[in-house]
Amino acid sequence: MTPPTEFPDLRLTRTPGATQGVLLLRVEGFLDYDNADAFLAAATQHLDDALPLHELHLDCAGLDGLDSMGLSVLLMLHRRTTAACAVLHLDDPSPSLERLLEITGTLEYLTPQHPAATTEADGRSESPS
Repeated sequence: MTPPTEFPDLRLTRTPGATQGVLLLRVEGFLDYDNADAFLAAATQHLDDALPLHELHLDCAGLDGLDSMGLSVLLMLHRRTTAACAVLHLDDPSPSLERLLEITGTLEYLTPQHPAATTEADGRSESPS
């Protein structure tokens, strides 16, 4: 495990991956306007250091919350992960994070493996009766 990168009210820690091509990052605290840019820079550096990469797992169990800027950097991290030909996984999201993603219409985009996102996608793919 590498030493955590700390920002105001936020900590990002890289943990050893179980397999090659998998990056595990743990986020703890509140992701907001004050630390969003620094968080994105640190997460991107970890992403770049881990290339080639297949998956980035962001452990959100310790994420206390986020504001609109925090959501924005999660979307940007998703774009950067996708550009690196890898898949972003938001692991252990709190119910409040899932609800925020659902309300903002980003649940399916950020967590395509989430059961609610799969159900919505299945519902849209069906032809109307």
